[in-house]
Amino acid sequence: MIRRHQSQVRNFLRKLTGGSFDEADDLAQECFLHAWDKLQTFSGRGSFIGWLLKVAYTTFLQSKRKSKRYAEVLDEARYVAQLESRSYTQSTDEVSDLDKLLAVLTQEERAIMVMSYACGLSHREIGEATGLPVGTVKSVIFRGKEKIRTSFDIKDHQHG
Repeated sequence: MIRRHQSQVRNFLRKLTGGSFDEADDLAQECFLHAWDKLQTFSGRGSFIGWLLKVAYTTFLQSKRKSKRYAEVLDEARYVAQLESRSYTQSTDEVSDLDKLLAVLTQEERAIMVMSYACGLSHREIGEATGLPVGTVKSVIFRGKEKIRTSFDIKDHQHG
């Protein structure tokens, strides 16, 4: 279970933690321990990776609830993203560009966007992982894309 899904879970958690490899590794280890303990709760409906990412997301949320500084860190990340967006230029480092884009999103928006685009989960699988209705998942993705477009003045090719 761990070998097969380790990199996807770690990458997902790294995006949620704002790029922190150490925090993502710690959370991934916790996630796999929780998943092992709760393996009997996987019903077989939906994908295993969707269930596993739900465990990872829950592990992430629990760790943040314990952290009193989380709100300060998020505010700081948004401030840095706003400063960087003023001098935003295309770079060859797609990972840091992606991190800049994700920094303008809320924790929930970031998690859902990463599940959709980086992990390739369907709206239904994301709904199962987050406990949100499919319609809510779709609107969070739409709002997240709009927020990124607005923050970085990215033109929508379809709408001009």
